[in-house]
Amino acid sequence: MTVRFADKKLGKILADYGLCCKKMGSIRAKLLYLRLYALERSKTLEAVRHMSGRFHELSGNRKGQWACSLDHPYRLIFKPADHPIPCNEDGQYIWSKITSIEIIEIVDYH
Repeated sequence: MTVRFADKKLGKILADYGLCCKKMGSIRAKLLYLRLYALERSKTLEAVRHMSGRFHELSGNRKGQWACSLDHPYRLIFKPADHPIPCNEDGQYIWSKITSIEIIEIVDYH
């Protein structure tokens, strides 16, 4: 899957494991790199749906975004970057057809 970054600063941090460890701590950096590796190696979003990290769609004011767990309570937040975003006739996203994502942030939204 194609993985892009919404923010240059975040992209720079995630491109350098040492810097990522320094900014986010070694536990979060390790989990973050595992999640990014899973996303990059998958052909579609469906492939990560049942992997460790609890990849899931968000709702409410975060509808249209996805999250996966890092170290509690932090989450990696991303959204589909396909144009148009594959949806069925009910407006639900089709995970098996999403091939590109954009990393938005790492946050505790709880």
